[in-house]
Amino acid sequence: MTTATPLRLANQRLAALSWGDAAAPTWLALHGWLDNAASFSRLAPRLVEHLGIRVVALDLAGHGQSQHLAGDGDYALWDYCHDVLDALDALGLESAPLLAHSMGAGVACLLAASLPERVDGLRLIDGLGALSTPAPSAPGQLRQGLQAARRTPSPAPRYADIDAAVQSRVKGSVTPIDADTARPLMERNLEAMPEGDWRLRSDPRLRWPSPVRFTPEQVLAMLGAIRCDVLLIEGKAGILTQRPGMDQARGALQRLSRRILAGGHHLHLEADRVPAVADAIVTHHACVEQG
Repeated sequence: MTTATPLRLANQRLAALSWGDAAAPTWLALHGWLDNAASFSRLAPRLVEHLGIRVVALDLAGHGQSQHLAGDGDYALWDYCHDVLDALDALGLESAPLLAHSMGAGVACLLAASLPERVDGLRLIDGLGALSTPAPSAPGQLRQGLQAARRTPSPAPRYADIDAAVQSRVKGSVTPIDADTARPLMERNLEAMPEGDWRLRSDPRLRWPSPVRFTPEQVLAMLGAIRCDVLLIEGKAGILTQRPGMDQARGALQRLSRRILAGGHHLHLEADRVPAVADAIVTHHACVEQG
């Protein structure tokens, strides 16, 4: 199976993992919140083998082995679009398909809506659009963000060993995840310390509430502006099948293909679910190529 090659992009600001021949057509992969490029460590080799492509998976800013934001700023969803654009520029790509999970899917949708000339297609995994806040709730949302930014920062969590870090992720995850699925994410997100323990690399500020979010109407407008083809893969036990407003969100897309597969929110990393996810993407790609 294809092994990953580490990359540094955008003047060393962004870390990434690459699978496949550097001369092959390149897809960029965008992970979810608190995850990293290892999110695609089980799916990317299959896509490389069956599609003859190269997959470059980013560590978005503040995640994995990428640099943290300077100063005391927060991580706005739309700011991650610059990570994608910087990566495209660093790789010499005018455009590329985006393979994206969860929060990364939100970033991909924003970029496809605003700069469609840079996105050749969307392959979204259990993520669509962006979390939103109704306009009347905006003052409360801002309050949460301001208060979080003014608290004394907490030190990065430390763990006795990798197993302890994995169990912490399993117990504290917002969405259900098992230890086998969490392990690749945690192994990439840990730094060995001189004292013999392990420290979490990701920026603690990633957990701050967003001071500002799009309204539901703005999210729908973004989705309605997407012109490229979209494959949306949802896990039966994921976060989209029961989320309010998803029917309206799907209906806003002009060129949507939807697949519901067995698995949870991280079905693309669940060892027994990865083949079905890869097959869905390969089949969709063939249909698009045939017109």
